[in-house]
Amino acid sequence: MSVQDYDLVVLGGGSGGYAAALRAAELGSSVAIVEKDKLGGTCLHRGCVPTKALLHAGEIADHTREAAALGIRATWEGVDVAALTSYREGIVAKKHQGLQGLIAARGITVIPGAGTLEPGPAVRVGGDLYRGKDVVVATGSATRTLPGIQLGGRIVGSEQALELPAVPDRVTVLGGGVIGVEFASLWRSLGAEVTVIEALPRLLPADDPVISSHMERAFRKRGIRTALGSPVAAVSAEADRVLVRLQDGTEIDSDLLLVAVGRAPVTAGLGLEQAGVVLDRGFVVVDDDLRTGAEHVWAVGDIVAGPQLAHRGFQQGIQVAERIAGRRPVHIPDHHIPRVTYSSPEAASVGLTEAAARELHGDSVETFEYNLAGNAKSAILGTPGVVKVVRRTAGPVLGVHMVGDRVGELVAEAQLVVGWEAHPEDVAPFLHAHPTQSEALGEAFLALAGSPLHTL
Repeated sequence: MSVQDYDLVVLGGGSGGYAAALRAAELGSSVAIVEKDKLGGTCLHRGCVPTKALLHAGEIADHTREAAALGIRATWEGVDVAALTSYREGIVAKKHQGLQGLIAARGITVIPGAGTLEPGPAVRVGGDLYRGKDVVVATGSATRTLPGIQLGGRIVGSEQALELPAVPDRVTVLGGGVIGVEFASLWRSLGAEVTVIEALPRLLPADDPVISSHMERAFRKRGIRTALGSPVAAVSAEADRVLVRLQDGTEIDSDLLLVAVGRAPVTAGLGLEQAGVVLDRGFVVVDDDLRTGAEHVWAVGDIVAGPQLAHRGFQQGIQVAERIAGRRPVHIPDHHIPRVTYSSPEAASVGLTEAAARELHGDSVETFEYNLAGNAKSAILGTPGVVKVVRRTAGPVLGVHMVGDRVGELVAEAQLVVGWEAHPEDVAPFLHAHPTQSEALGEAFLALAGSPLHTL
């Protein structure tokens, strides 16, 4: 057995893990990453990046079908799955190569293999031990399933869905959250008949209801069927179909079932509890600084309860590296982290929903909704949608919630306004270029500041 010592050992090379490693190396630490698969983790290889590549391809497919309405002659002839796969894999390969080069340039050691945590702290890989003054656990998440439903054959998770050899003719999506809505959108764009099942009464139930209502309306217009408010009673997979029966008696028949009911933390079998790390429902229990119950062991990313977002894990990795170095980085609360659903239309939000704001402030809450029908750039793009701003009466903006094509590009400005607790009166004087969709945010701020321009 060999023993090697580092300032920091990171267990997991996904978004949170490699961010911690990079920042720690920049601050002068010797760093090792233990990764059993590929640097970049689920986000780069089986999640964020490849799915967004497919969603972009779906956007091109939709534009091709609609081109004649703009005076452009184009013909929709279907999907070349081999070429689409090559495009997706090419994007991932380039980003992976870039990440590998960045890690190497920082002098970070990459240790291939499955690691387990040991007291010390240390990470064991096979017969070798890698000791760190500190250890960051960043092992990410995996597809969550429901009792009685097993992945395999015609029942797939999001990772298996990316590897399908063909676009399914008819597909059922179990789960109306971010993952389910994104896959439903891209499959519909590529020509599939799609039904989304959500046990709760609306799509994207974690978002403000204004996003849900506009998304449901857009999905109906696109021909995406939804079955809302009734949990699944039974699923049976046969040789040529999958049958889903809901508790209200509805039966849905399709070629493929995608299980998209969330992701579970990957913490089992890693030796965490034996090393003194406390788990709660599989998630690692941490304090406000992301310290675990074990001395000098930290946790970041999807294994920490809260929004399972790559950029949240990335931010946490940076913050932990800075705390280890004795710095005090600014803490960003979870509700100030921007959230985007990259469907058609997109949904984007940051801050409190109206309901959450009213729980805190009662009747001292005001809202304003600006319909994208009044925005010139949105009309050019042909997208419906809305921008909703929530503020405390005579106080700061508490939340911004948007739905419409490309609104994800507006959420950075919204995050600054919410994060800095700006009042609408503070930001209303700032100009937005014309014509841009960002003008919709400006109009909402103007209205809440008492000086509406293009609204009554």
